[in-house]
Amino acid sequence: MSGTVHLPVGQEAIEAKGWMGAHKYLILRRLAQLTFLGLFLLGPWFGIWWVKGNLTGSLTFETLPLTDPFVLLQGMFAQHWPEMTALIGALIVGGVYAIIGGRVYCSWVCPINPITDGAHWVHDKLGMQKGWQPKRTTRYWILGTVLLVSAATGTIAWEVINPISMLHRGLIFGIGSAWTFVLVVFVFDVFVSRRGWCGHICPVGAFYGLLGQKALLRVSAVNRAACDDCMDCFAVCPEMHVISPALRGKTADTPLILSPDCTNCGRCIDVCAVDVFKFSHRFDTASAPGRVARSKPLSKSGASRAA
Repeated sequence: MSGTVHLPVGQEAIEAKGWMGAHKYLILRRLAQLTFLGLFLLGPWFGIWWVKGNLTGSLTFETLPLTDPFVLLQGMFAQHWPEMTALIGALIVGGVYAIIGGRVYCSWVCPINPITDGAHWVHDKLGMQKGWQPKRTTRYWILGTVLLVSAATGTIAWEVINPISMLHRGLIFGIGSAWTFVLVVFVFDVFVSRRGWCGHICPVGAFYGLLGQKALLRVSAVNRAACDDCMDCFAVCPEMHVISPALRGKTADTPLILSPDCTNCGRCIDVCAVDVFKFSHRFDTASAPGRVARSKPLSKSGASRAA
């Protein structure tokens, strides 16, 4: 058992790999999120119209159409058959996420992710309990409800309150009621439910999780035998339940994290001082011996951080 469970989360990795090495994928994610958001804002802010539109639907260099397939699906439920351009755009976006990993959208593209990550940081700094935790199937019920409401009202229902769209509008048109929805998400994650929005509520994440059920990109606990039970990977993972099957598995069990709930954020790779995890692919058959049996149970302090 590691004797470092009392250290702040990620500190052991910083000492072993340096600050940049222990935050590599976090930094890359923030750069990716800023890049995608920046491309959409170049036109409204600076008159450089490389990309017209937003994450709902866009046209790049007057040539490449991209459409959020969840928005298109709502439109179809609302009995609005899409134009060919929108349909092609949805097939492109849906195909990319189906191959790479559906919830890559959540951790590498969605502009709400830094807000929910910030809420989690505040939640931890305040030392608050995890709060109300609805079942993880809740987001799928909400997804179904959104589609039913779209069918009943003839509208793209989720866009009325979608914080992603509201954030985009707020950045373009300035402070207004749009920011209320973004603030609600932040307050919800800080005071009501730890990592509640992305993990339990958001139907967009639920949709992309379903889309990426058989995606290629996966995180592998290939070096799980070296795990020292520091629990830092569980502490930083936004969907910590995905880790155990791969990390705690026996030699005969796959070390791949195959759950569609995994966002492929890479934080488990960042904070692991002994490099248990790495990015891999669904068909990786590399040998991964199981962990050495522990003579003592996990210390209470280590377990509490990941509870």
